[in-house]
Amino acid sequence: MTSLDTASHADVQARRPDTRVSLSRVGVTGVEKVIRIRLDGRGQLFYAELECFVDLSPEQKGAHMSRFEEVINGAIDEVVLGEAFKIETLAQHIAERVRDRQGGARAEVAIAARYPEHKLAPVSGSPTQEIYTLLGSAVASDLGTRRLIGVEAHGMTTCPCAQEMVTARSRVRLEDEGFSEDEVERVLRSVPVATHNQRGIGRLHVGCPEGCTDTVDATALLRIVESSMSSEIYELMKRPDEVEVVERAHMHPRFVEDCVREMVRMAADEFSGLGEGAFVSARQENLETIHKHNVVAECHGLITDLARELGGGAPPPRHLTTRDWLEGSG
Repeated sequence: MTSLDTASHADVQARRPDTRVSLSRVGVTGVEKVIRIRLDGRGQLFYAELECFVDLSPEQKGAHMSRFEEVINGAIDEVVLGEAFKIETLAQHIAERVRDRQGGARAEVAIAARYPEHKLAPVSGSPTQEIYTLLGSAVASDLGTRRLIGVEAHGMTTCPCAQEMVTARSRVRLEDEGFSEDEVERVLRSVPVATHNQRGIGRLHVGCPEGCTDTVDATALLRIVESSMSSEIYELMKRPDEVEVVERAHMHPRFVEDCVREMVRMAADEFSGLGEGAFVSARQENLETIHKHNVVAECHGLITDLARELGGGAPPPRHLTTRDWLEGSG
């Protein structure tokens, strides 16, 4: 006779499903943890959100959801007791454990951690704390584990198109006021010309394929993202800092597309040593001020393909997407 206790512990997830079909991804999202990650050579505590997935056999009714939490907690405990990992290494560690515990052919983990950086305002030197997002992903399969590291940062962009139209009107007005052509050009070169601006959100990922032992510096990614926009922004600014940021942005107008191209150009140069199979993905979203919509641009592909195109070669027939690269296809 089956006891009530035995019946309540039956492994329902291991049963054969009513409809026999495999599932691409099953897992948990919105897992919140405080984790220790190595950044700038030292371990730091971060608030993080995690997602964990595994593929599911057509013979298995469901994944064991509690095992995701057990694996995450176990990996975090190891980091607390031992040496802190880089975020993509922690994602790799969890993905490989999830795959093993769930018995899947493939497991995927994504981590997003908010972290502070202390910076100085550009003119006054006032110390300010800026919050960025550190991103790490990993996919574990029979082929090995692929890792992605990324950052997300905010900045400022100014519109080149509107600026050129304002410049044209200003030129006419100055000429009507009696300024010579040479004087007009000198004025327009010296004085920042008005345009509308946006707060930009840049995101840059670099991926290392299976067997890659190289490391990607998150600080380098952050530098690339911020320098791709018209100007950096700061949480705390005095008046001299504010005018410096505004003038700098208007002296370097950029479309959302320009920001992505700059990220790709700098990343292809910075990480050219990662070799065949290394991947880059750049995304920029600008929060418009004179429109109700926002604008977005993206570029992704193998670093070698994009470097070849930047050097004047033909573009690839199609750009390899992040999903393609993580799946090892394309």
